[in-house]
Amino acid sequence: MKASFAAVFACVTLSGCLGYHVGPVKPYYLRDVHTIAVPTFKNRTLVPRIEVLVTDTVIKQLQQDGTFQVASDGNADATLTAEIERINRSPARSVRGNVLATTEFNLALVVRYTLIGRDGSLLVSRAEAVGATSFFVGTDVTTDERQALPLATEDLATRLVSQLSEGW
Repeated sequence: MKASFAAVFACVTLSGCLGYHVGPVKPYYLRDVHTIAVPTFKNRTLVPRIEVLVTDTVIKQLQQDGTFQVASDGNADATLTAEIERINRSPARSVRGNVLATTEFNLALVVRYTLIGRDGSLLVSRAEAVGATSFFVGTDVTTDERQALPLATEDLATRLVSQLSEGW
């Protein structure tokens, strides 16, 4: 009697869960994309070798997210092409008593990307992702900015991958 009651209770309770599933839920327009190739991004800035850092960070974030697998160009369902458009540094906090001297900067990294299908169709038209961080100024602003770039890159990669995997 208890076993039949438990079976009926389980069927009634779990019947509402039939339409749900665990795992990544991709946007409808990317339903056929399971693997993505990520060639090295193009660098439109004056910062040398930043394209390798940004590309590697986006690949790591794609692997961590798990919605898409990273594959080589010939084996992928889609290719993510991107350009690092600009790196903006703006003052956030000035020295007390001297508004011309800055103690903290905001750093923003802007990437424009497209996702192209295996057949050459445009799956995601020209979109933009922005990663940001802030850093304090020591004796050398250039070195401090260079050390803050990986943090902005991680933020950018998180935003870019979530735009692809979630559709917004």
